[in-house]
Amino acid sequence: MVSLSEFVLKVNFKNNAVINLNNFDAGEISDVLMKIQRSFDIRFEHEDLEHVKTFGSLCDAVVKKIKLKNADACSTQHAFYVLRNAINTTIAADKDLIKPQTRLADIFPRDTRLQVIDEIEKELGFKMNLLKPKGSVVFIFSLIMGASVIGLFFSPAIGGLGAVLSLAGLILAGKFGKEMPVKTLGDLAEKISKEHYRNCRRTASTVNRNEVAEKIEAFFGQNRYLQPSVVTRNTRFN
Repeated sequence: MVSLSEFVLKVNFKNNAVINLNNFDAGEISDVLMKIQRSFDIRFEHEDLEHVKTFGSLCDAVVKKIKLKNADACSTQHAFYVLRNAINTTIAADKDLIKPQTRLADIFPRDTRLQVIDEIEKELGFKMNLLKPKGSVVFIFSLIMGASVIGLFFSPAIGGLGAVLSLAGLILAGKFGKEMPVKTLGDLAEKISKEHYRNCRRTASTVNRNEVAEKIEAFFGQNRYLQPSVVTRNTRFN
């Protein structure tokens, strides 16, 4: 899997100010690349990114790797239809009530949320990665983990036990978390069309080249590497 560990991303504003992401962990930027490859069902080799210097050239590299016919169909719109059909198949909801503005909390009540979402994901054939643990729970277990690591220097047994328990707590929190970062069905359609682009095409043998930059930009924006208002094809990777 290709990494951007040698890249320093700089974004030029109109006032010539620069955001330098050299302080960000290279593994996090590599994670963005992995998500791009997974979404578009491609795999970068080193030479594919060797000459990538701008955001536009990264988008071009993705399009070049996809090697599919261009079609203007909207992936997000089709993702909504796919979601609606999966929901109807799973919980027999009224189609007229399943709209982009429909609140996810109304479709996935908290008491049955884990089971229903699991069944819908089986119907879709991929994970929506919708559910998250409460931030406060993650924070508490992370504090315990940090304290346990420090405790290893004073009492290895107690520190080790605390580290194991906090790690187990984080894993369980992730597995059984019920919080939904996105709020509406339209938001969810946008999310899965970004993370599972090829699965959300009406015709799997096509790509909408106009959407590629939008989806890649969303990946970077999601991780706060880029502000959408300053991203252009000429935004440089140095």
